[in-house]
Amino acid sequence: MKRNMRKDRTAAWPKHYSVAALLVMFSMLMSGCLYPKENEQAEQVSYRESVKRIQSAVDDFFKEQSILPILTAGEEVPRYEKFRVDLDKLHNMGYIDEIPKTAFEKGGSGYFLIINEDQDPTVKVMDLHTAQKVNDVQMSVNRYMTANEGQLPAEGELYPGFKSVDIAKTDMKKLQLKSVYSGQDATLMMDEKGKVYIDYAFDIMQAIQKDGTEPQTDMDLRAYLEKESYFVPVKSVPYVWKNQQPVPRMEK
Repeated sequence: MKRNMRKDRTAAWPKHYSVAALLVMFSMLMSGCLYPKENEQAEQVSYRESVKRIQSAVDDFFKEQSILPILTAGEEVPRYEKFRVDLDKLHNMGYIDEIPKTAFEKGGSGYFLIINEDQDPTVKVMDLHTAQKVNDVQMSVNRYMTANEGQLPAEGELYPGFKSVDIAKTDMKKLQLKSVYSGQDATLMMDEKGKVYIDYAFDIMQAIQKDGTEPQTDMDLRAYLEKESYFVPVKSVPYVWKNQQPVPRMEK
């Protein structure tokens, strides 16, 4: 099984600065403002190491027990929220020495999941901050629809069958949601019934361009995000390749 690692990016340091500029930059550095993504990068490293450890434990468990260490979930649970790794079982049976601090079970912000469970069981992370914010928006959209005779708080059509969520019409005026893949502001969309999802088209396109392969017309393009990152595209719908771009479609 392949595991993907992200390359670190370093910025070139200019050769000359005025004394004033150096003082300003030193002040920013000390206040933590110079590198706003430093904590994010540290968290990514922590998740990378945690995924590697849990993947090894899952592989060993499956080899010896002939089953996967997962918590049961109903058929209605979406794929990228479904098969949570039973970390307590792995720990109690000695497959991991401790549960990672990045895990929800230890106060972290991620659920560790298994995807491709039938052919190639692979450990990934579901970001709980993302999932919770979408859930909060969903509740806000539901309240709006209740108060407005079923009307959607929509800005306009993003894709056939999907409309953009107009946050200004809801009671979540200060929502901030970043993509776990690109760090860009995430776009929220709704289907015709008001079910809220994240639009991952931008992230998928970036992953396709990086991969350099032409997508098959019948494949779910979220597979590119699975390959690119240790995060799953939670709160999403399948994407297909149409007119040289990723387009969402409703689950069957």
